[in-house]
Amino acid sequence: MAGIEDIQILLRDMEPVLDRIDYVFCSTGYSKLTAAIVDMSPIATILEDEGMTVVLSKKQADEYKLAFSTIFHRISLNIHSSLEATGLTAAISTALASHHISANVIAGYYHDHIYIPKDSADLALEILERLRH
Repeated sequence: MAGIEDIQILLRDMEPVLDRIDYVFCSTGYSKLTAAIVDMSPIATILEDEGMTVVLSKKQADEYKLAFSTIFHRISLNIHSSLEATGLTAAISTALASHHISANVIAGYYHDHIYIPKDSADLALEILERLRH
């Protein structure tokens, strides 16, 4: 089944769901790129020139003694958005930015996931609900 590309349908039908697990973004140097990262079962990994960014629960980061600076909650949009859809990330980012809320968006094959600073997560959810209407 193909994902939805129409921005109007995506905004109208998205169902933002707040996950209250504490998540963090960590960076590991190349020397730490071991099987331990696989054992962590991170939400996402991104290989950059400076090392690997790992998105995982705060609990896991604490267990592996990984440094982080901000705690996030995740809002998942329960609509099958196409990876070729245009405007969804921009609309969400603009709505949240107008309230000074940062949005770190990671697109999966089926859904978009927005990592919001923990203290702003409830307000972000309200904003996304209003954006639907």
